[in-house]
Amino acid sequence: MNARRQKRLYTGLILVLGLSITIGLVLYALKENIDLFYTPNEIVNGKKETGIKPQIDQRLRIGGMVVEGSVKRGTDNLNVQFELADAQSKQNIVVVYDGILPDLFREGQGIVANGYLRTPTKIEAFEVLAKHDEEYMPPDLAEAMKGIKHVKPQQNPALSEQTSKPISGITE
Repeated sequence: MNARRQKRLYTGLILVLGLSITIGLVLYALKENIDLFYTPNEIVNGKKETGIKPQIDQRLRIGGMVVEGSVKRGTDNLNVQFELADAQSKQNIVVVYDGILPDLFREGQGIVANGYLRTPTKIEAFEVLAKHDEEYMPPDLAEAMKGIKHVKPQQNPALSEQTSKPISGITE
C-alpha cells in the first residue's frame, strides 16, 4: 500500500470513529429525555406487544383514571398520594406527588403523570397533568380506558356535595 492510500485509509477510519462517537453521545443524551408511556396494566404485566416491563428507577409516563376514594393529602405539606387504574388492570398503581395539582385534577378523572418507577406498583411523580377537555383523551389512554365509564363532574355525587356547601368567608 502506498503512502497516499494509507493516508486516505487513516482519514476514513478517523471519520467513521468520530461519527460513531458522536452518534453514541447523542443517543445517550436522548435516553435521559425519553419518557415511554405506560398504562397501569402495562406496568404490572408488561407491554402487550413485547411483554417488556419498566425497570425500577426508570423514568416514564403513566396514564390512567384516578380511583375514587384513593386520594390522600398530607396535612401540613403538598404531598398527595392516589391510585391509577385502567380497564385491564387488576392491580392499581400508586402515584406519589409533591406539589400543586392541576385545577382539573379529581377522582374519576383521566390524568397523565411523569415520574420514576420506585417499586413495581409505585411511581414518584414530578409532574401531573389533567386533561383539559372532557371529550379529549390521548389515543393511548383512550385505548387503555375502554370499558371504564368516565364520570363527568356534574354527575359525581361526591363533587356535587362539595360544591353545594358554602365556603366560609365568601359571599355571593
